[in-house]
Amino acid sequence: MPTTAKPAPFTVDDYAARMARAATAAAEAGLAGVLVALGPDLAWLTGYQPTAVTERLTLLVLSPDGPPTLIVPTLERPDAEAAAGAGAVTIRDWTDGSDPYAAAGALLRADGRYGISDSTWAMHLLGLQRNRPGTAYLSLTDCLPMLRAVKDADELERLAAAGAAADAAYEEILKVRFAGRRETDVAADLAGLLRRFGHEQVDFTVVGSGPNGANPHHEAGERVIEAGDAVVLDFGGLLSGYGSDTTRTVTVGEPDPEVRKVHGIVREAQQAAFEAVRPGVPCQEIDRVARRVITDAGYGEFFIHRTGHGIGVTTHEPPYLVEGEPAPLVPGMCFSIEPGIYLPGRFGVRIEDIVTVTAEGGRRLNTTSHDLGLVS
Repeated sequence: MPTTAKPAPFTVDDYAARMARAATAAAEAGLAGVLVALGPDLAWLTGYQPTAVTERLTLLVLSPDGPPTLIVPTLERPDAEAAAGAGAVTIRDWTDGSDPYAAAGALLRADGRYGISDSTWAMHLLGLQRNRPGTAYLSLTDCLPMLRAVKDADELERLAAAGAAADAAYEEILKVRFAGRRETDVAADLAGLLRRFGHEQVDFTVVGSGPNGANPHHEAGERVIEAGDAVVLDFGGLLSGYGSDTTRTVTVGEPDPEVRKVHGIVREAQQAAFEAVRPGVPCQEIDRVARRVITDAGYGEFFIHRTGHGIGVTTHEPPYLVEGEPAPLVPGMCFSIEPGIYLPGRFGVRIEDIVTVTAEGGRRLNTTSHDLGLVS
Protein backbone atom coordinates (compact mmCIF):
# COMPACT_ATOMS: atom_id res chain seq x y z
CA MET A 1 0.00 0.00 0.00
CA PRO A 2 1.41 3.45 -0.88
CA THR A 3 2.37 5.86 1.85
CA THR A 4 -0.34 8.31 2.91
CA ALA A 5 2.15 11.04 3.88
CA LYS A 6 1.68 14.19 1.84
CA PRO A 7 4.78 15.88 0.38
CA ALA A 8 5.75 19.30 1.70
CA PRO A 9 4.05 22.21 -0.10
CA PHE A 10 5.94 24.12 -2.77
CA THR A 11 7.50 27.34 -1.46
CA VAL A 12 7.58 30.92 -2.68
CA ASP A 13 11.12 30.26 -3.87
CA ASP A 14 9.90 27.30 -5.95
CA TYR A 15 7.35 29.48 -7.73
CA ALA A 16 9.82 32.34 -8.16
CA ALA A 17 12.26 29.96 -9.82
CA ARG A 18 9.57 28.69 -12.20
CA MET A 19 8.57 32.22 -13.22
CA ALA A 20 12.20 33.16 -13.75
CA ARG A 21 12.68 30.06 -15.88
CA ALA A 22 9.65 30.98 -18.00
CA ALA A 23 10.86 34.56 -18.49
CA THR A 24 14.32 33.36 -19.49
CA ALA A 25 12.87 30.78 -21.88
CA ALA A 26 10.74 33.51 -23.47
CA ALA A 27 13.78 35.72 -24.04
CA GLU A 28 15.71 32.81 -25.55
CA ALA A 29 12.78 32.18 -27.90
CA GLY A 30 12.80 35.80 -29.04
CA LEU A 31 9.60 36.70 -27.20
CA ALA A 32 8.81 39.84 -25.26
CA GLY A 33 7.30 37.72 -22.51
CA VAL A 34 4.76 35.14 -21.44
CA LEU A 35 1.07 35.75 -20.65
CA VAL A 36 -0.73 33.16 -18.55
CA ALA A 37 -4.48 33.07 -17.90
CA LEU A 38 -6.40 30.82 -15.51
CA GLY A 39 -5.48 27.18 -15.95
CA PRO A 40 -2.75 24.64 -15.23
CA ASP A 41 0.12 26.91 -16.33
CA LEU A 42 -0.95 29.59 -13.84
CA ALA A 43 -1.27 27.05 -11.04
CA TRP A 44 2.19 25.66 -11.82
CA LEU A 45 3.82 29.09 -11.99
CA THR A 46 2.14 30.76 -8.99
CA GLY A 47 0.14 28.23 -6.97
CA TYR A 48 -2.98 30.30 -7.69
CA GLN A 49 -5.95 28.20 -8.75
CA PRO A 50 -9.37 29.72 -7.98
CA THR A 51 -12.05 27.26 -6.95
CA ALA A 52 -14.51 28.80 -9.43
CA VAL A 53 -13.87 29.49 -13.10
CA THR A 54 -14.57 33.15 -13.84
CA GLU A 55 -15.08 35.08 -17.07
CA ARG A 56 -13.24 38.03 -15.52
CA LEU A 57 -9.69 38.50 -16.78
CA THR A 58 -6.94 37.02 -14.66
CA LEU A 59 -3.50 37.28 -16.27
CA LEU A 60 0.09 36.68 -15.20
CA VAL A 61 2.57 38.80 -17.15
CA LEU A 62 6.17 37.56 -17.23
CA SER A 63 8.90 39.41 -19.07
CA PRO A 64 12.70 39.35 -18.94
CA ASP A 65 12.87 43.06 -18.05
CA GLY A 66 10.17 43.45 -15.42
CA PRO A 67 8.85 41.87 -12.21
CA PRO A 68 6.19 39.14 -12.46
CA THR A 69 2.79 40.79 -12.30
CA LEU A 70 -0.57 39.11 -11.70
CA ILE A 71 -3.67 41.02 -12.79
CA VAL A 72 -6.83 39.91 -10.99
CA PRO A 73 -10.38 41.15 -10.46
CA THR A 74 -10.64 43.15 -7.23
CA LEU A 75 -13.06 40.68 -5.69
CA GLU A 76 -10.56 37.85 -6.32
CA ARG A 77 -7.56 39.69 -4.85
CA PRO A 78 -7.76 38.13 -1.35
CA ASP A 79 -7.60 34.63 -2.82
CA ALA A 80 -4.71 35.60 -5.10
CA GLU A 81 -2.81 37.05 -2.15
CA ALA A 82 -3.29 33.77 -0.27
CA ALA A 83 -1.73 31.68 -3.07
CA ALA A 84 1.52 29.92 -2.26
CA GLY A 85 3.51 31.91 -4.81
CA ALA A 86 1.93 35.28 -4.15
CA GLY A 87 5.04 36.59 -2.46
CA ALA A 88 6.92 36.27 -5.74
CA VAL A 89 4.54 38.43 -7.80
CA THR A 90 3.21 41.97 -7.86
CA ILE A 91 -0.58 41.84 -7.72
CA ARG A 92 -2.65 44.48 -9.50
CA ASP A 93 -6.43 44.45 -9.46
CA TRP A 94 -9.15 45.90 -11.65
CA THR A 95 -12.76 46.67 -10.74
CA ASP A 96 -15.96 45.81 -12.56
CA GLY A 97 -16.81 48.62 -14.94
CA SER A 98 -13.18 49.36 -15.79
CA ASP A 99 -11.28 47.96 -18.78
CA PRO A 100 -9.16 44.97 -17.71
CA TYR A 101 -7.40 44.91 -21.09
CA ALA A 102 -6.13 48.43 -20.54
CA ALA A 103 -4.69 47.29 -17.21
CA ALA A 104 -3.01 44.33 -18.90
CA GLY A 105 -2.01 46.27 -22.00
CA ALA A 106 -0.11 48.81 -19.93
CA LEU A 107 2.37 46.03 -19.10
CA LEU A 108 2.91 44.97 -22.72
CA ARG A 109 5.29 46.29 -25.32
CA ALA A 110 3.30 47.92 -28.13
CA ASP A 111 4.99 45.73 -30.75
CA GLY A 112 5.82 42.70 -28.59
CA ARG A 113 5.46 39.03 -29.48
CA TYR A 114 4.15 37.05 -26.53
CA GLY A 115 3.66 33.44 -25.69
CA ILE A 116 0.16 32.96 -24.30
CA SER A 117 -1.23 30.01 -22.37
CA ASP A 118 -3.37 27.58 -24.32
CA SER A 119 -6.18 27.88 -21.78
CA THR A 120 -6.68 31.62 -22.45
CA TRP A 121 -10.24 32.34 -23.52
CA ALA A 122 -10.67 33.80 -27.00
CA MET A 123 -12.48 36.84 -25.57
CA HIS A 124 -9.40 37.71 -23.51
CA LEU A 125 -6.96 37.25 -26.39
CA LEU A 126 -9.15 39.41 -28.63
CA GLY A 127 -9.41 42.02 -25.88
CA LEU A 128 -5.63 42.22 -25.62
CA GLN A 129 -5.33 42.53 -29.39
CA ARG A 130 -7.85 45.40 -29.44
CA ASN A 131 -5.96 47.22 -26.72
CA ARG A 132 -2.51 46.61 -28.20
CA PRO A 133 -3.09 46.09 -31.95
CA GLY A 134 0.64 45.93 -32.67
CA THR A 135 1.21 42.88 -30.48
CA ALA A 136 1.37 39.26 -31.67
CA TYR A 137 0.65 36.05 -29.77
CA LEU A 138 1.80 32.46 -30.03
CA SER A 139 0.42 29.44 -28.20
CA LEU A 140 2.75 28.25 -25.44
CA THR A 141 2.46 24.76 -26.89
CA ASP A 142 3.96 26.11 -30.12
CA CYS A 143 6.63 28.47 -28.76
CA LEU A 144 7.59 26.99 -25.37
CA PRO A 145 6.28 23.42 -25.50
CA MET A 146 8.73 22.03 -22.94
CA LEU A 147 8.21 24.73 -20.29
CA ARG A 148 6.72 22.29 -17.77
CA ALA A 149 8.21 19.13 -19.26
CA VAL A 150 11.30 18.70 -17.07
CA LYS A 151 10.30 17.95 -13.49
CA ASP A 152 12.36 18.75 -10.40
CA ALA A 153 12.87 16.37 -7.49
CA ASP A 154 9.76 17.53 -5.61
CA GLU A 155 7.59 17.09 -8.69
CA LEU A 156 9.03 13.63 -9.32
CA GLU A 157 8.18 12.70 -5.73
CA ARG A 158 4.55 13.67 -6.31
CA LEU A 159 4.35 11.81 -9.62
CA ALA A 160 5.85 8.70 -8.02
CA ALA A 161 3.32 8.87 -5.19
CA ALA A 162 0.46 9.23 -7.67
CA GLY A 163 1.77 6.25 -9.65
CA ALA A 164 2.06 4.12 -6.53
CA ALA A 165 -1.50 4.99 -5.54
CA ALA A 166 -2.80 4.02 -8.99
CA ASP A 167 -0.87 0.75 -8.75
CA ALA A 168 -2.49 0.03 -5.39
CA ALA A 169 -5.90 0.65 -6.94
CA TYR A 170 -5.12 -1.83 -9.74
CA GLU A 171 -4.04 -4.53 -7.29
CA GLU A 172 -7.35 -4.12 -5.45
CA ILE A 173 -9.54 -4.06 -8.57
CA LEU A 174 -8.22 -7.51 -9.49
CA LYS A 175 -10.08 -8.82 -6.42
CA VAL A 176 -13.42 -7.40 -7.59
CA ARG A 177 -16.02 -9.43 -9.46
CA PHE A 178 -16.38 -8.34 -13.10
CA ALA A 179 -18.69 -10.94 -14.71
CA GLY A 180 -22.35 -9.98 -14.66
CA ARG A 181 -21.70 -6.36 -13.68
CA ARG A 182 -21.86 -3.22 -15.81
CA GLU A 183 -18.76 -1.36 -16.92
CA THR A 184 -19.99 1.63 -14.90
CA ASP A 185 -20.00 -0.51 -11.75
CA VAL A 186 -16.33 -1.43 -12.16
CA ALA A 187 -15.50 2.17 -13.07
CA ALA A 188 -17.12 3.33 -9.81
CA ASP A 189 -15.03 0.78 -7.93
CA LEU A 190 -11.88 2.13 -9.56
CA ALA A 191 -12.78 5.73 -8.73
CA GLY A 192 -13.37 4.79 -5.12
CA LEU A 193 -10.04 2.98 -4.92
CA LEU A 194 -8.13 5.94 -6.37
CA ARG A 195 -9.66 8.16 -3.69
CA ARG A 196 -9.01 5.56 -1.01
CA PHE A 197 -5.32 5.61 -1.89
CA GLY A 198 -5.02 9.37 -1.77
CA HIS A 199 -6.23 10.92 -5.03
CA GLU A 200 -8.08 14.18 -4.47
CA GLN A 201 -9.36 14.14 -8.04
CA VAL A 202 -10.35 11.29 -10.38
CA ASP A 203 -10.07 12.30 -14.03
CA PHE A 204 -11.02 9.11 -15.87
CA THR A 205 -11.87 5.45 -15.32
CA VAL A 206 -12.00 3.74 -18.69
CA VAL A 207 -13.49 0.25 -18.52
CA GLY A 208 -13.69 -1.14 -22.06
CA SER A 209 -15.04 -4.68 -22.08
CA GLY A 210 -15.19 -6.99 -25.10
CA PRO A 211 -15.74 -4.97 -28.29
CA ASN A 212 -15.75 -1.72 -26.32
CA GLY A 213 -12.07 -2.26 -25.60
CA ALA A 214 -11.35 -1.55 -29.28
CA ASN A 215 -12.20 2.12 -28.59
CA PRO A 216 -9.11 3.57 -26.81
CA HIS A 217 -11.13 6.30 -25.04
CA HIS A 218 -14.31 4.35 -24.42
CA GLU A 219 -16.42 5.79 -21.64
CA ALA A 220 -17.61 3.15 -19.22
CA GLY A 221 -21.16 2.30 -20.24
CA GLU A 222 -24.06 0.04 -19.43
CA ARG A 223 -22.67 -3.05 -21.17
CA VAL A 224 -22.70 -6.07 -18.86
CA ILE A 225 -19.27 -7.68 -18.69
CA GLU A 226 -19.30 -11.32 -19.73
CA ALA A 227 -17.14 -14.36 -19.05
CA GLY A 228 -14.33 -14.50 -21.58
CA ASP A 229 -14.21 -10.73 -22.16
CA ALA A 230 -10.95 -8.87 -22.43
CA VAL A 231 -11.29 -5.64 -20.44
CA VAL A 232 -9.09 -2.56 -20.85
CA LEU A 233 -8.69 -0.62 -17.59
CA ASP A 234 -7.26 2.91 -18.00
CA PHE A 235 -7.54 5.19 -14.99
CA GLY A 236 -5.95 8.12 -13.23
CA GLY A 237 -6.30 11.52 -11.63
CA LEU A 238 -4.45 13.92 -9.37
CA LEU A 239 -2.71 13.28 -6.07
CA SER A 240 -1.05 16.26 -4.36
CA GLY A 241 -1.70 18.15 -7.58
CA TYR A 242 0.16 15.72 -9.88
CA GLY A 243 -1.19 13.10 -12.23
CA SER A 244 -1.44 9.35 -12.45
CA ASP A 245 -2.34 7.41 -15.59
CA THR A 246 -1.96 3.66 -16.02
CA THR A 247 -3.53 0.98 -18.17
CA ARG A 248 -3.69 -2.79 -17.81
CA THR A 249 -5.71 -5.36 -19.70
CA VAL A 250 -7.45 -8.22 -17.93
CA THR A 251 -9.68 -11.09 -18.98
CA VAL A 252 -12.71 -12.51 -17.25
CA GLY A 253 -11.57 -16.10 -16.85
CA GLU A 254 -9.21 -17.80 -19.29
CA PRO A 255 -8.36 -15.62 -22.30
CA ASP A 256 -9.05 -16.39 -25.92
CA PRO A 257 -5.81 -17.51 -27.66
CA GLU A 258 -5.75 -14.41 -29.88
CA VAL A 259 -6.20 -12.13 -26.87
CA ARG A 260 -3.19 -13.79 -25.30
CA LYS A 261 -1.21 -13.43 -28.56
CA VAL A 262 -2.09 -9.75 -29.00
CA HIS A 263 -1.33 -9.03 -25.38
CA GLY A 264 2.12 -10.56 -25.80
CA ILE A 265 2.82 -8.31 -28.80
CA VAL A 266 1.72 -5.17 -26.93
CA ARG A 267 3.81 -6.19 -23.94
CA GLU A 268 6.87 -6.63 -26.18
CA ALA A 269 6.25 -3.22 -27.79
CA GLN A 270 5.88 -1.51 -24.43
CA GLN A 271 9.09 -3.08 -23.14
CA ALA A 272 11.05 -2.20 -26.29
CA ALA A 273 9.89 1.42 -26.09
CA PHE A 274 10.86 1.60 -22.42
CA GLU A 275 14.33 0.21 -23.13
CA ALA A 276 14.80 2.88 -25.84
CA VAL A 277 14.39 5.71 -23.30
CA ARG A 278 17.61 7.60 -22.63
CA PRO A 279 18.71 11.24 -22.70
CA GLY A 280 19.11 12.69 -26.17
CA VAL A 281 16.82 10.25 -27.95
CA PRO A 282 14.16 12.09 -30.00
CA CYS A 283 10.62 11.74 -28.65
CA GLN A 284 9.45 10.34 -31.98
CA GLU A 285 11.97 7.50 -31.76
CA ILE A 286 10.12 5.97 -28.78
CA ASP A 287 6.97 5.93 -30.90
CA ARG A 288 8.85 4.36 -33.79
CA VAL A 289 10.27 1.59 -31.62
CA ALA A 290 6.87 0.60 -30.23
CA ARG A 291 5.19 0.87 -33.62
CA ARG A 292 7.85 -1.25 -35.30
CA VAL A 293 7.18 -4.19 -32.98
CA ILE A 294 3.44 -4.07 -33.59
CA THR A 295 3.80 -3.55 -37.35
CA ASP A 296 6.26 -6.42 -37.70
CA ALA A 297 3.74 -8.65 -35.94
CA GLY A 298 1.10 -7.75 -38.56
CA TYR A 299 -1.08 -5.45 -36.44
CA GLY A 300 0.29 -2.04 -37.44
CA GLU A 301 -3.02 -0.70 -38.78
CA PHE A 302 -4.63 -1.42 -35.41
CA PHE A 303 -2.24 0.77 -33.39
CA ILE A 304 -4.19 3.99 -33.89
CA HIS A 305 -2.72 6.54 -31.45
CA ARG A 306 0.61 8.00 -30.36
CA THR A 307 2.79 6.00 -28.00
CA GLY A 308 2.71 8.49 -25.16
CA HIS A 309 2.11 11.91 -23.64
CA GLY A 310 3.71 13.95 -20.90
CA ILE A 311 2.18 14.16 -17.45
CA GLY A 312 2.48 16.58 -14.55
CA VAL A 313 -0.09 19.02 -13.18
CA THR A 314 -2.28 17.78 -16.03
CA THR A 315 -2.56 14.21 -17.27
CA HIS A 316 -1.86 15.20 -20.89
CA GLU A 317 0.92 17.71 -21.64
CA PRO A 318 4.20 17.87 -23.57
CA PRO A 319 6.33 15.99 -24.40
CA TYR A 320 4.36 13.85 -26.84
CA LEU A 321 5.88 10.61 -28.08
CA VAL A 322 4.67 10.79 -31.65
CA GLU A 323 6.05 10.87 -35.18
CA GLY A 324 7.07 14.41 -36.04
CA GLU A 325 8.30 15.37 -32.54
CA PRO A 326 12.09 15.64 -32.77
CA ALA A 327 12.67 17.18 -29.32
CA PRO A 328 15.23 15.15 -27.36
CA LEU A 329 14.46 13.38 -24.12
CA VAL A 330 15.91 15.16 -21.09
CA PRO A 331 16.37 13.80 -17.54
CA GLY A 332 13.34 14.75 -15.48
CA MET A 333 10.82 14.41 -18.31
CA CYS A 334 7.82 12.22 -17.41
CA PHE A 335 5.48 10.60 -19.91
CA SER A 336 3.34 7.59 -20.61
CA ILE A 337 4.40 4.65 -22.76
CA GLU A 338 1.15 3.03 -23.86
CA PRO A 339 1.10 1.08 -27.10
CA GLY A 340 -2.11 -0.74 -27.94
CA ILE A 341 -3.84 -2.91 -30.50
CA TYR A 342 -7.56 -2.44 -31.20
CA LEU A 343 -9.53 -4.96 -33.25
CA PRO A 344 -12.89 -3.37 -34.16
CA GLY A 345 -15.91 -5.31 -32.97
CA ARG A 346 -13.77 -7.75 -31.03
CA PHE A 347 -11.43 -6.47 -28.31
CA GLY A 348 -8.54 -4.16 -27.46
CA VAL A 349 -5.31 -4.44 -25.52
CA ARG A 350 -3.21 -1.63 -24.02
CA ILE A 351 -0.39 -1.54 -21.44
CA GLU A 352 0.62 1.83 -20.00
CA ASP A 353 3.22 2.98 -17.51
CA ILE A 354 4.41 6.45 -16.57
CA VAL A 355 8.15 6.67 -17.15
CA THR A 356 10.67 9.31 -16.15
CA VAL A 357 13.95 9.91 -17.93
CA THR A 358 17.09 9.47 -15.82
CA ALA A 359 20.74 10.05 -16.62
CA GLU A 360 21.09 6.34 -17.39
CA GLY A 361 17.82 5.64 -19.19
CA GLY A 362 14.26 5.35 -17.89
CA ARG A 363 12.51 4.56 -14.62
CA ARG A 364 8.96 3.30 -14.40
CA LEU A 365 6.62 5.01 -11.95
CA ASN A 366 4.12 2.16 -12.37
CA THR A 367 5.36 -1.23 -11.27
CA THR A 368 2.36 -3.58 -11.35
CA SER A 369 2.72 -6.75 -13.40
CA HIS A 370 2.43 -6.57 -17.17
CA ASP A 371 0.94 -10.05 -17.21
CA LEU A 372 -2.54 -10.43 -18.65
CA GLY A 373 -4.62 -10.06 -15.50
CA LEU A 374 -7.26 -12.67 -14.69
CA VAL A 375 -10.47 -11.63 -12.93
CA SER A 376 -13.67 -13.45 -12.08
